[in-house]
Amino acid sequence: MKRRVAITGVGLVDPLGNSIGSFFDRTIRGESSIRHYSTNDIPVPISIPAVYCASFNGDEILGKPRTISMDKFSQMGLVAAFDAWTNAGFDINDRSHKPDIGVSWGTALGGTRIYEQGLKEMWLNGRERLPPLSVVMGMNNACSSHIAIQLGLGNSSLSYTVACSSASAAIGEAYRRIRDGEANAMVAGGSDTPLIYGVIRAWDGMRVLSPGDEETSPNACRPFDKSRSGLVLGEGAAALILEDWEHAVARNAPIIAELAGYGANCDHANLVKPDPNGQVAAISLALNDAGIAPEDIGYINAHGTATVEGDPSEIEALRTVFGDRAKDLAVSSTKSTHGHLMGASGAIEAVITILSIKNGIVPPTANLKDIDPACEGVRHIKVGDNNKLNLKAAISNSFAFGGSNAVLVFKSAN
Repeated sequence: MKRRVAITGVGLVDPLGNSIGSFFDRTIRGESSIRHYSTNDIPVPISIPAVYCASFNGDEILGKPRTISMDKFSQMGLVAAFDAWTNAGFDINDRSHKPDIGVSWGTALGGTRIYEQGLKEMWLNGRERLPPLSVVMGMNNACSSHIAIQLGLGNSSLSYTVACSSASAAIGEAYRRIRDGEANAMVAGGSDTPLIYGVIRAWDGMRVLSPGDEETSPNACRPFDKSRSGLVLGEGAAALILEDWEHAVARNAPIIAELAGYGANCDHANLVKPDPNGQVAAISLALNDAGIAPEDIGYINAHGTATVEGDPSEIEALRTVFGDRAKDLAVSSTKSTHGHLMGASGAIEAVITILSIKNGIVPPTANLKDIDPACEGVRHIKVGDNNKLNLKAAISNSFAFGGSNAVLVFKSAN
């Protein structure tokens, strides 16, 4: 018999506010955390709109003894996991062995930052070799390992890297472990820090980054708008505590919502071009897994990256799945406020979707003024619209390069 999966805690690191309440309030208002980001610590300077956690200081939050062996993506992930763990009613200081609880974490880039820093020291400053901890700081499973070690989680420590779907895949696979009786609880989420010189230059080389200066950067990400000009990179982390429903009830845990379904597939069509057919299949798999009819879904937190090809493909997929009802389906992309956190995007968008169900209100797509005709056919939520909804269920979409799709279905805990 398949078990129900409760969400009992959420946590995050994001410029909109590490306080869950503050973050959600500002997201609901469509308040952008995108700012002009520049650096000249390399011969060719960088100047782009981005989401940068300037106030984040892992040493102060976690202590130097912990962070000395951690890249920034692991530091952010551990802070988010600690936050979610505490919110779920667990003891942050209890490091006893917990064989029934594990970790499932997503990241697209892992510790790329530590490798780049080391290579810069070699090329620019003549250092002969990289620091001895570079491998363990840079490995993609570093964050999940640190979470497991710090919290004593012995069930599993799994890491998923499927580009922009990484965190959603990690959450979905954690859900399956609990549903199928392989774990009683999982810490699931994602973290990424893509504001690295080489990564920024690579994305810029694809011509998909939105331009902007000091004045225009807050409005740089405009999903579904006719004037959209590309995505905005962001850094951050988010975590969920997933738990067997009966296990959560037995310890009197706060149940925020239910994770009811997960669908994952591959477009097997093109490395970078989105395929609506694959997205339709992933959404349908998630709905079938949840045992929910399309008409029960009240809100879609869209992948919506503000790219020319990506946005219309996703709307086409929604029109196909939801048919005539699509025109009444509330849709928004919160990347317009928090940017594209790469492998962490699915986690922070899952948190937003969960809180939307719990609070009966959905966020707008910030900066959406003039809807592209190719993106019409759904109820786009704009800033200032009536966004109070009594939600039974909602969906969070993640569609990645490589054709990797991951879709999560959440239900009200009531």
